[in-house]
Amino acid sequence: MEITVQWIRTSWTKESRGGQAASRRNAAPIGFVLPPAGTTASAHVMRMHERDGFEPVRIQEDLRNVDVQLREADGRLRVFPRVQPLFALPPRPRRPPAVRLAAGQWVRRQLNYRFSSALGIRGWSYWLDTFNIAYGPVEPEVFLSAPTVFIDGQGPLR
Repeated sequence: MEITVQWIRTSWTKESRGGQAASRRNAAPIGFVLPPAGTTASAHVMRMHERDGFEPVRIQEDLRNVDVQLREADGRLRVFPRVQPLFALPPRPRRPPAVRLAAGQWVRRQLNYRFSSALGIRGWSYWLDTFNIAYGPVEPEVFLSAPTVFIDGQGPLR
């Protein structure tokens, strides 16, 4: 069965925590049209960073490098996020539960992080990871619609 993975990482600093910069960040898409079909072992990855005005940069990534574990069993796809890295905030005392998708379903899962630089010299930086994962054949616009399952794993970043 086909598995389609789209991983979107939006990153910023305290400069985009308020005002017009925060408005641009909050307007960043959480789903994109898929590129023409590639290999089944790659993920559609989008990176958006404050320093680039949150303009999307598209790359292909090997599925083994995506922070999510995928397993097919009994006609379903088990989607399990890897919460990375352990030193980030907010603390997550337990790992988020896995989702089991049937053919034709897709999940959107979001996780956020806050990091301090070494010795706190450069201040805080932030990530928002959005994983859009579909099980079965999909149209290129699938991730522009409402997901079958939405899991908001975001915590307070202060």
